[in-house]
Amino acid sequence: MRLLLAGASVMLMLGGCRGTPAEPAVEPPPVGVRAAPVIAAGQAEPLRFAGLARARQRASLTFQVGGTLATRPLTIGQRVQAGEVLATLYNPQLAPARDAAKARLTELQVQAAQARRDLARTEQLFQRGVLSQADLEQHKARLQGLDAAVRSAGASLQQSEQLHSETRLRAPFDGTIDALLVEAGEYVAAGQPVVQLAAGDGLEVEVMVPAELLQGLEAGMVVPVWASLGQTQWQGRVAEIGRGAGYGSALYPLVISLDGQGRAGDALEVGLQRRSDAQLGVPLAAVMRSAQGLSVFRLEQGFARRVPIQVSGFAGELAMLREGDLRVGDQVVYAGLGRLADGDAVELLP
Repeated sequence: MRLLLAGASVMLMLGGCRGTPAEPAVEPPPVGVRAAPVIAAGQAEPLRFAGLARARQRASLTFQVGGTLATRPLTIGQRVQAGEVLATLYNPQLAPARDAAKARLTELQVQAAQARRDLARTEQLFQRGVLSQADLEQHKARLQGLDAAVRSAGASLQQSEQLHSETRLRAPFDGTIDALLVEAGEYVAAGQPVVQLAAGDGLEVEVMVPAELLQGLEAGMVVPVWASLGQTQWQGRVAEIGRGAGYGSALYPLVISLDGQGRAGDALEVGLQRRSDAQLGVPLAAVMRSAQGLSVFRLEQGFARRVPIQVSGFAGELAMLREGDLRVGDQVVYAGLGRLADGDAVELLP
């Protein structure tokens, strides 16, 4: 009897289990992530190089002789005309040297004139047979020597007058005074810069860049230019491309014409695009490293799919990729990667 009751109890328990429905499996919640689009390499932020705006036509003016700066009636920013005297120099040796050269020339001219008259009388006496051929040739040689001395003295006088005129510093073109480098009363050596003059017909900026960024650049190409203060963006044109690195540097000079934008002395930044075989750009934060190599998570209809990539370089905050499975416009995850696995459902956060 006890065995029958125990069997009946087991059968009732089994029947009760069959009648209870099974609970459904709970789906994990989607992972919250942030994503950014894959961009073309040409849309990557260009590298920026700093420089100062300067006048396209400029000159550091110097005296060709040494002396004391006598006058310099100028102020910074003053407009001057071509040929205008900007400064004068005092050299106590120049005026006496010019006067001595002038006196020497006059003396020789007088002697040559007298020798010419003597030669004329000698020729008359020679024709009469009073003087010999040797006397005639002697007078001719004396006149030739004096004529040569007159020419030499004339050249010396011209040189002295030219040196004396170098005591007046004149503007070679219309422009504005950019800098005054010497004060009145100071000694100025020959060739020492005294005044910096800049024309107002255009500006340019010179930057030093690596050689690899010069590849593909040509004169006249348009490049972006930013003002360092205010980030105002302009357009510049390539004017000159350096073909040799500066002394002690591995960088090459690049001159950009600004076509009158900005002011001389403004701090500027020139943007240059890196030339490479990269076709696409993704945020650096989106790139993951694993035993299988580098990869990113691409969003596909609400799910994250792992896509292998090949990085060819970097540009700012971007990793530059060679062609692969990614396309321009694909969304790749750059935030929330730590909680994400291949195939997970995702929720795109703002």
